[in-house]
Amino acid sequence: MGRWKPDARGRLEQAALELYSERGFEQTAAREIAERAGLTERTFFRHFADKREVLFPHANPLRESLATALGGVPDTAAPIDAVAAALEDAAGLFAERHELACRRQAVIDANPELQERELIKLASLASALAEALRRRGVADPAARLAAEVGLAAFKVAFGRWISEPDPKDLPHLIRESLDQLKAVTAGK
Repeated sequence: MGRWKPDARGRLEQAALELYSERGFEQTAAREIAERAGLTERTFFRHFADKREVLFPHANPLRESLATALGGVPDTAAPIDAVAAALEDAAGLFAERHELACRRQAVIDANPELQERELIKLASLASALAEALRRRGVADPAARLAAEVGLAAFKVAFGRWISEPDPKDLPHLIRESLDQLKAVTAGK
């Protein structure tokens, strides 16, 4: 009997990204992902509800990290600065995952259904940020606006981070995006 190999979930994620890149998302079955990972289809479904869940896990560590980081920002910070600090802090989740993030985004970009799911995920993050701001005493529409603008800056920074040949670290790109936004709104 072979020795049990650890990190079944990570192996399934890796296998899925490889197959999605090679064959396309639609042409890849959960059974094939499990086989590539050296696991059973049953094991796949213990970790993921379906093959989209590999790209969009139900438990969203970014959402949790943003909420935690925002809670640590001083109450005196302006809403957009609080969002910026939370985004920069949460970007640490991506530090060691550049290649994985690039591959994941390429799969999403190649599939309209996955693009729609990504937009839903981002809207959920914006809602969570806005709610956290409201708990800090920021009224609407300022809470929603700061959350949406912060995520727009994050999207731009993330796009640069995965597409530039020698990208700066993601927190730096987030700050740059927000600084550019401030310059645009100031008419510079």
